[in-house]
Amino acid sequence: MLSGKKILLGITGSIAAYKTPILVRQLIKKGAEVKVIMTPASKDFVSSLTLSTLSHNSVLSDLFDEETWANHVMLGRWADVLLIAPLSCNTLSKMAYAQCDNLLLATYLSATCPVLIAPAMDEDMWHHPASKHNIDLIEQHGCRIMPVGYGELASGLVGEGRMAEPEEIVGFLEQYFLNTGNLKGKKALVTAGPTYEPIDPVRFISNHSSGKMGYAIAEELATRGATVTLISGPVPFDRNLQGVNVIKVMTAEEMYESCMSESDYDIAVMAAAVADYTPVTVSDTKIKKTDVDLNLALKKTRDILKSLGKNKKEKQVLVGFALETDNEQVNAIKKMKDKNADMLVLNSLNDEGAGFGYDTNKVTFFFKNGNKKEFGLKSKKLLAKDIVDAITELLQ
Repeated sequence: MLSGKKILLGITGSIAAYKTPILVRQLIKKGAEVKVIMTPASKDFVSSLTLSTLSHNSVLSDLFDEETWANHVMLGRWADVLLIAPLSCNTLSKMAYAQCDNLLLATYLSATCPVLIAPAMDEDMWHHPASKHNIDLIEQHGCRIMPVGYGELASGLVGEGRMAEPEEIVGFLEQYFLNTGNLKGKKALVTAGPTYEPIDPVRFISNHSSGKMGYAIAEELATRGATVTLISGPVPFDRNLQGVNVIKVMTAEEMYESCMSESDYDIAVMAAAVADYTPVTVSDTKIKKTDVDLNLALKKTRDILKSLGKNKKEKQVLVGFALETDNEQVNAIKKMKDKNADMLVLNSLNDEGAGFGYDTNKVTFFFKNGNKKEFGLKSKKLLAKDIVDAITELLQ
């Protein structure tokens, strides 16, 4: 999949830069054409002579010298992908806030090609809120982030933050080029997040859904060429997903109406945690606390997944989600059959690191034909790829 691909490799000042000659060699062996940009700090960790020898191209570092000017605009247009590996904490911060003090940053800010990122930093730096915020920012700008590895770090600690191994990066690139465009022409409908069911102007009924899973699925579908509409309940972040039409709603009824109006789809993934019940009446003013108990009457909300399943056409693929605490597989299979879904994704609150609020999840896929597939704990971004892979197979 990499034969003939033009890969622009950006190397920053991280100890993980010592792995880049192996990465360049593997990319060349796969038939890719590789050009390398080094930041000044990266030269302390790896030799430009080694990289130029392996890539068969001169290594670029300076915006200009006494005789030439490196055309950063054309570099970003030449490449099929800009791969930054390793990405240091310092360069991450500069990318997030559009700083431009070296050739790599100038190329990044003017690049028209996709940007793939392999971060590398110590565990405490990786988990620092500022680093997480910066990762979120560059994701909003369209960068795709490879998962960091777990293991021994340069500090001597053991934990998360290692750059992905060269073999993993090559595999990520191959999968990226394999999937790009394979859903072109398909229309996808995705739901995400919780719903808010108002009690009065101040209070509401909801749940702990973060919306991360639904947003990751929408982004993955768009990356593969689908035209995506994401109907999102209230989520604690504001992400601008490239190629995704985001419709924001508050209540289960608003989400239902929006989904019904978007029923001309090829793929529907109902990842939202929609309220099952909503108050019968909503007070126009704040309900004051008194000495007596408050009785709240609830009524059922309309079932979005069931309604889509009832009207599903032969070539449409419908995916549901189930979060269970007991009799998990039995309940999941029953839900899939009752709602006429083609696939159901089960996750359990009994699994550590899975469910609401986490960046990771552990799930099992159930299929209409009786098959099932279990996955270990992994990031929701990687799980989104697995879900879309399974959807692609169902479409075929």
